[in-house]
This record gives sequence, C-alpha cells and structure tokens, in this order.
Amino acid sequence: MTEITILVVDDESAIRDMLSKTLHREGFRVTTAADATEAMASVVNERPDIVLLDWMLPDISGVELARQWKREEMTRDLPIIMLTARVEEDDKIRGLESGADDYVTKPFSPRELMARINAVLRRTQPERESTVNFKGLELDIAGQRISANGDAVIMGPTEYKLLQFFMTHPERVYTRDQLIDRVWGGNVYIEDRTVDVHIRRLRKALNPAGYDHFIQTVRGSGYRFSTQV
Repeated sequence: MTEITILVVDDESAIRDMLSKTLHREGFRVTTAADATEAMASVVNERPDIVLLDWMLPDISGVELARQWKREEMTRDLPIIMLTARVEEDDKIRGLESGADDYVTKPFSPRELMARINAVLRRTQPERESTVNFKGLELDIAGQRISANGDAVIMGPTEYKLLQFFMTHPERVYTRDQLIDRVWGGNVYIEDRTVDVHIRRLRKALNPAGYDHFIQTVRGSGYRFSTQV
C-alpha cells in the first residue's frame, strides 16, 4: 500500500516539527513548507494526499493559497485542512469558502487533529486497492467481504472495520487510542477495554480458518497485523 503523504505548511518551525513528529508516528509520510512559494513547489514535486495549511503565511495568506489551488485543475481536488488561531465565526466561514475541507483552531490536541485528518481522508480518498490478500486471507474492499482460502468469514461490522484497517496498514503497531481514532473516529467516546473486546471477537472470527495469529498483541504498546511469527 502506498503511504499517504501530508504537506504541512506553516511559517513557524516549531509547529512544523511538532506536526511532522506527530504525523510520522501515525504512519504518514510528511513534507513541509514554510511559505506559499515552498508549498506550491511541494505540491508539484511531492503530490501530497492532503495539506495542513496555516492561515497566516509570510508571502500570501493560506486562504488565498487555498483559493489558487482550487482554481487549478491539478490541485482542484486536493484536500485542505486550515490551521488558524482565528476563532470568530466569520473567519471560519472565510476559510471554508476558500475551498478548505475543514478548519482547526489553535491550540489543538494531536488526537483532535488526527480525527479531522482521518475524517477528511475518508470523504476524499478513494480506496487504493479493491482487494488485499495475505496468505489466503482476502479483504474485498468494494464488497466489504472477508474470505479465507475462498471461504467466507463472518464477523460483525466493527470487527470488519478493525480488520480492514489492520490489513491496509500491516506490520505497524497501533495503540488503543490510535485504533479508536482510525476505526471509531474521534467524535465518539470509546473506552480502551472496548477495543480489547472487539480484538478478541475478531480473533475468534478468524480462528476457524487459522488466521487469528495475524492479530498480534504488542505488550505495553497495542496491536498490529502481521504475517510474521
């Protein structure tokens, strides 16, 4: 699976560094720009999947840059999340009218930002592959079906969403909080032990076909999907 690339555009180096570290930990590829000129070059060279765009830039405003991107064919569909310290309703409306897909006010928590990013990506990103297969365990993304060596595997909707996330993000460890953000979304309250319950149900559904060991517990960290023993 191709990594999702996020372009961070902010003139403050401390914010760029903080966001880069946060997004790298979440498994994203990150590129950065300090102003609109660098951002426009990065969009051409790096082809990001989504942009985190600061409102206040030293050359032109983030709002004007977003408007430019939305006018150009190559960048018309580029998802943009506006980052700003402005909290007035009129400012939020201006940001969204510029073509931004969402608007996050500073200061924000990493968890809130990840929830916003994932929500925008779910709305704007097509599935990159129609099927994913690991040693006979096949995920049909379009049909939302799971099969093991050709035989259907039955599981609940939450277990399916967990498995889809794991199979499209293999070999990485995810904490319970990260799984809550990616699978349930950041706008709902889910306790950590609820994640454990659904992991057990997922393993139970995979057990008859012998694939339950693909869902691995990493002590003190979380869970990962791996075909390696």
